[in-house]
Amino acid sequence: MINYSSLLRLILPLITICVIANSAGAQAREHLTPQEIELVKEAQMLDKRIDVFVHAIERRLIALNGTSAANAKQLKKDSERWGELPTGSRADLVNDLAHILDEAITNIDDVSSRDERSPLIPKALRRLVQTVNTVQSQLTPLKDQMKTEAEIASFELWAEDAQSVLEAAKKLPPETTDKKTKVKQ
Repeated sequence: MINYSSLLRLILPLITICVIANSAGAQAREHLTPQEIELVKEAQMLDKRIDVFVHAIERRLIALNGTSAANAKQLKKDSERWGELPTGSRADLVNDLAHILDEAITNIDDVSSRDERSPLIPKALRRLVQTVNTVQSQLTPLKDQMKTEAEIASFELWAEDAQSVLEAAKKLPPETTDKKTKVKQ
């Protein structure tokens, strides 16, 4: 059986050092909007909370890449619950991505320290891996366009956190399918 608590305890100090090092030279900026903070507080179950972090990450990707006409209607609907899209420079938005990912990792670690056998841990980690892979595929082309130290540092912070998530996911047991789900389908 995989000991998630030990695994995440190994990863957390590295992430903490990176965050502190990055924060020391950076201007203070909240990585979540006030509405997103409220949604995180409302989401008490780990999987639901990770879903909030994932949506917050997706919103930053939209802000980075621009919105299409197809997304405009959905964004208007989302703004009622999630607030306006975050704004800022590319460095700010990538830094937000890294901090949101760090907060998601911390939440998984907190649950793991209380109940390392929680079935929500693998579910949350798998969801986070999907998001990391999506973001990586969208950020990698932007990496060559990043010129300022702030942009490069933000990207490196994201990359370190993403690598931590991917390494932790390698230790997950194979995903099992629920018999009840198969019967309904």
